Amino acid sequence: MNRQDDDDDEAAFRREMTGVRPLDPPDFVVHEHPRPSPRPRQREADEAAVMTELLEDPGPIEGLETGEELVFLRPGYQKRYLNRLRRGHYAVSDRIDLHGMNESAAGSVLLSFVDEALGRGFGCIKVVHGKGLRSRGRPKLKSLAARLLRRHPSVVAYASCRPNQGGTGAMLVLLARRR
Repeated sequence: MNRQDDDDDEAAFRREMTGVRPLDPPDFVVHEHPRPSPRPRQREADEAAVMTELLEDPGPIEGLETGEELVFLRPGYQKRYLNRLRRGHYAVSDRIDLHGMNESAAGSVLLSFVDEALGRGFGCIKVVHGKGLRSRGRPKLKSLAARLLRRHPSVVAYASCRPNQGGTGAMLVLLARRR
């Protein structure tokens, strides 16, 4: 198209629109309501449910008895990490003792301790949970610690300590490096 065709089209449009008047505006006013700020309600509910679920008692863990050794390796990691942990090849950067705490307090203290250790860049920590000799039925803090650490996404592996380091009353925990 050239400039002549554009002028012809515009002139034709103006001829057709002679005598036409614009519509009157509507008789109502549309008010914009302020939108609420976004809030991740589902994520908040999920996070609260996770904390509650972590502290729940799922019943006895199969085969967990007072003197039994705890061993865990997260899927996807090589078995050599667990073997080295069990042999004591990793330096323990920090430790926590859960003796004398009830399950609720011990759970929240343990999770806070792990998160703090991760924040400080520690690779291996020691958790003293006791053997549960005074627990009725089964060692509560031992099974709680095993359950919480197994579910924590940054725990690569854990294993009961060697007899000279606390035996089955304590465990070494290998943490994933921060990225």
